[in-house]
Amino acid sequence: MSAVEQTTTPAASTSDRVHGRRPVTMRDTPRVLSIAGTDPTGGAGIQADLKSIAANGGYGMAVVTALVAQNTRGVRSVHTPPVGFLREQLDAVADDVVIDAVKIGMLGDVAIIDTVSTWLQETVTGPVVLDPVMVATSGDRLLHRDAEAAMRALLPHVDLVTPNLPELAVLADEPVATSWADALAQAERVSAQAGVIVLVKGGHLTGTTACPDALVDATGGLGDDRSLVEFDGLRVDTRNTHGTGCSLSSAMATLVARSGSWTEALGEAKAWLTSSLRHGDSLEVGSGNGPISHFAELWASAGMTSGRQDGAGILTGWWEDIAQLRDRIDHLPFVTRLADGTLDPARFAWYLQQDAIYLRAYSRVLARASALAPTAEEQVFWATGAAGSIEAEMELHRTWLSTYAVGGMDVEPSATTTAYLDHLHAATVDGDYGRVVAAVLPCYWIYQDLGERLVGASHAEHPYAAWLDTYADPAFAMANARAIEIVAGAAARADEAGRETMRRAFLASAAHEEAFFAEPIR
Repeated sequence: MSAVEQTTTPAASTSDRVHGRRPVTMRDTPRVLSIAGTDPTGGAGIQADLKSIAANGGYGMAVVTALVAQNTRGVRSVHTPPVGFLREQLDAVADDVVIDAVKIGMLGDVAIIDTVSTWLQETVTGPVVLDPVMVATSGDRLLHRDAEAAMRALLPHVDLVTPNLPELAVLADEPVATSWADALAQAERVSAQAGVIVLVKGGHLTGTTACPDALVDATGGLGDDRSLVEFDGLRVDTRNTHGTGCSLSSAMATLVARSGSWTEALGEAKAWLTSSLRHGDSLEVGSGNGPISHFAELWASAGMTSGRQDGAGILTGWWEDIAQLRDRIDHLPFVTRLADGTLDPARFAWYLQQDAIYLRAYSRVLARASALAPTAEEQVFWATGAAGSIEAEMELHRTWLSTYAVGGMDVEPSATTTAYLDHLHAATVDGDYGRVVAAVLPCYWIYQDLGERLVGASHAEHPYAAWLDTYADPAFAMANARAIEIVAGAAARADEAGRETMRRAFLASAAHEEAFFAEPIR
């Protein structure tokens, strides 16, 4: 969308509610039970789960399936308590505490899997997330081979399963996927067979700096009848990844119990995990694969880490973070056909209809930025942008849509448009000025950057010359430069937690921009 219009990661749709037979009761502080093994060094297992649950706003509880002697270099031995004692632990919690969500980790053998499965079916009514722990990052095996079939049989009794690629292959009883497309196809087969949502993780892909994630539900239960929602991401260059799978799955259980949406939960969990990975090196725990920093954002907000930074440098980093995304936008069919003039007018008309819907709502977001602005000059800047959005929408009605759109403007917003606008409105609810302006910046910056290249394709006979020329307007370039300057100033004034919130809002909007450009031609 344009800067008087606007979209990281696909935004979570609030229509995506918890799938399957276990509905969610949303709570600000959900009570989340982890059923897993231990890690004495605190980076994985139940210790990581409890940190993750707390970091994401839940109250954590724990039932131990195995006592593991391990450190950051590997597993030394595993002691498994009797399954009768495991059942006593489970019943002790359930007899006294309402359990809003369950995360399951290391189970170890058939008897443990069967005990947990029976208890789930008899007791649990909230969402269940299964991290099918089979092999540790160190390569140590944590699930007996004869228990693999039992693990597959457990899948229909959970709501979400979060395997890494080797574990996904075991669940599918197939070779390990070597490409993202193969992994998604494998996940769809597992989802269809077991009736479970699969969180596909790209962390084990090789030869790429990308680290995508996706939710796959063969039943189409991810909101708006979607069976696939993908989230882009960049790989964090660190060896401190111990407990990443444990932490992500327990974060998902917590966040879905707070929001009721699997896609919203994954968007938040992925952003939190990326930040935790970035700060893991600072912990200096162990000489092997160290842990992530679960409370990095909390510590930053408490003033326990670095202070003021250079705003221009911060935004340069954000811009570099979306370099691959910007390259993908350049090569989208809608963009390439718009440039060479071969774009179907009906597709362009559909795009404009959605764009006009977007602009109407976007103007209200800019008005909110104006109301929150700390200076009169910034208030005027965002208010002028809000007025410009309304003016741009009226111009679309008068010219382009009257020429191209059959049926006028009586259309509904698409799922992509709705998701983007939901994301922008969510950025305004807590009155955080930095978050709001960071969320709207990609609408300016990506459009101005793309427009500089598209204008080179414009000529007098080009069917979309007027549109191409719009974003080469010097006034638009000046507005973009001022928006960057304002956001850089807000980032410099923020503490580390505030900057991370702004960065996440910026990356999310950038991903929505990509989705908006991709949608007219799929």
